[in-house]
Amino acid sequence: MSPAARTDPVLTDRLLLTPIGVQHVDELAILHQEPLVDHWTGPWTPALVRTWVNGMAERWAVDGVGKWIAHDRSTGVLVGRGGLSRMVIGDEAVLEVGWAVRDTSTGNGYATEIGRAALAWAATFSPEVPVVAFTEVHNAASVAVMRRLGLRRSGVIHREGLVAGRPGLHARAPFVLYRQDVAGPGRA
Repeated sequence: MSPAARTDPVLTDRLLLTPIGVQHVDELAILHQEPLVDHWTGPWTPALVRTWVNGMAERWAVDGVGKWIAHDRSTGVLVGRGGLSRMVIGDEAVLEVGWAVRDTSTGNGYATEIGRAALAWAATFSPEVPVVAFTEVHNAASVAVMRRLGLRRSGVIHREGLVAGRPGLHARAPFVLYRQDVAGPGRA
């Protein structure tokens, strides 16, 4: 399942994961109009989708890592997006694993499948970089995916996001941080 090169598509049991590029703008606009995706990632205008896609294509080119668009292998239907992003948390450089799945595809294990592919990719191409995941503390579905991936809770960070019971975005929303053990699943 591991690609031969960093930017090769990745095949899982059910998904084709392709590095996001400018050709995916329309599909990502559809994904980010889904009510559940919109709830957790915020409203995405067409301009914001284009800007994000251009940035992701640049991340693949510059960082050698990024997010994939996920299609069903047998039908070609859009399932979602996910993968890895390089970032710094505190003073530590990490790979953050994340996902967003279409509303009609939630509850079918696709987020976990995308996450497992990302962990395997990280183990192959960046085994020296710690892998983390985070979400708003009240996002039970994403926390469940993190646990299924074998990540362990390692604290709380604050960043812009949602706060349970309060409308809108908040500058210092609490996010639960999960981390892969250095010798965790898929890591040497």
